[in-house]
Amino acid sequence: MFLIQARGLGTDRQDNTADSTARQERKYRRLKLRYTVHVEFRPSELVSEVDTVSRNVSAGGLLLEAPLLIPQGSSVSFVMILRGSQFVRPIELSGEGEVVRVEPGGPEAGFGIAVKCTSPISQIQHYSRL
Repeated sequence: MFLIQARGLGTDRQDNTADSTARQERKYRRLKLRYTVHVEFRPSELVSEVDTVSRNVSAGGLLLEAPLLIPQGSSVSFVMILRGSQFVRPIELSGEGEVVRVEPGGPEAGFGIAVKCTSPISQIQHYSRL
């Protein structure tokens, strides 16, 4: 069931209710999902990698908790790994985006990193050789 929801992220739009009046700038509904997200970015000539945790995910992007700063404007590629008792095996979702906002999370919390997707989030297909 969740796999269908993950593939359908692009079709769920924010409802126009009184509760969402203050958030009308949001184009897509956000899902509170906490999963490991491996991020690659290029702050200079070298590619950097960091493991983060998602706070929320939508068809338009995701908000991450990162132990280190990923500079605003950085292009990123990411893989989110969905694990849990509701899954037969881990599901890997990938995407690409741009860091559009960085929030300091305090001395122990690292950074909040907002990523706007530049390509749709999609499931990584693994094929076995016969």
